[in-house]
Amino acid sequence: MGIRAFEGADCASVMQIWLDANLDAHSFIPKAYWLNHYEAVKNALPKAEVYVYVNPATNQGDGFIGSSGNYIEGLFVKAQARSNGIGRQLLDYAKGTRKSLSLCVYQKNTRALQFYRREGFTVQSKRRDEGTGEPDALMVWSVFLRGD
Repeated sequence: MGIRAFEGADCASVMQIWLDANLDAHSFIPKAYWLNHYEAVKNALPKAEVYVYVNPATNQGDGFIGSSGNYIEGLFVKAQARSNGIGRQLLDYAKGTRKSLSLCVYQKNTRALQFYRREGFTVQSKRRDEGTGEPDALMVWSVFLRGD
């Protein structure tokens, strides 16, 4: 099936992917932080631009990307579906709709930093996330910076 716009029926599975991926990738942040933000994220989903990757074999969502304007709020893929190009497909989909994108990633999330660098993002600045106190990096991508 591929990538499609988020539908209300996706909410439970998308939120499970969000929670599981955050707990897995951000072990340096207390679990309570993610649990305490669950409802706020759930309520924000319908207001954001969200696209879901639907596995053609199972017809289930294996990942999603959410953005507000040119800012990527999050890109998440189920643990068992990672390293299969789903994150790249979701990111390419977003790149196809924008001339530039930005996002923040925790500096301790080295897998995500490597992924975004490989996909053409560069670190614009380093700072500290206000909510967690963890150091993060603002990364940007622009169609104008590509080497094509």
